[in-house]
Amino acid sequence: MANATTYLASPNFKIGPALATVKDLTDQCRSVVITKSREALESTSFGNTTRMYTAGLGNVTVTATLLMEYSTTPGTYVDLTSLVGTQVYCSALANSAAAISATNPEFQITGGYLESLDVLNASLGELSEIEITITGGVLVEDITP
Repeated sequence: MANATTYLASPNFKIGPALATVKDLTDQCRSVVITKSREALESTSFGNTTRMYTAGLGNVTVTATLLMEYSTTPGTYVDLTSLVGTQVYCSALANSAAAISATNPEFQITGGYLESLDVLNASLGELSEIEITITGGVLVEDITP
């Protein structure tokens, strides 16, 4: 039976040009999804009666929903605007109150590409939110404290 994870403790999200210069945007982050994938390469040959596939290049995609804020650092606009069009480092940890372990891994992406940033997303009567997508890079699943 599969066990679902309910986040009652605070996850964290950090991003920057490199590990040494990350900004902690945990207090601005509403959700983060990290997807690890492999391209499907067709390997069907004359003897097959159905399509066959094999794994190609790997990829990682990070999608984060952030509350937009313009005034301080760490802050969404101030810290992300200079990262557009560059390779970035980002990390996410499911439970920041617990130590990194096999049941609480930290996911680290080095060399991911931040293509764009919505500088304004406004709706009357709502908090301003933006969604960023980081594509590519190297994913490390750290389980050592």
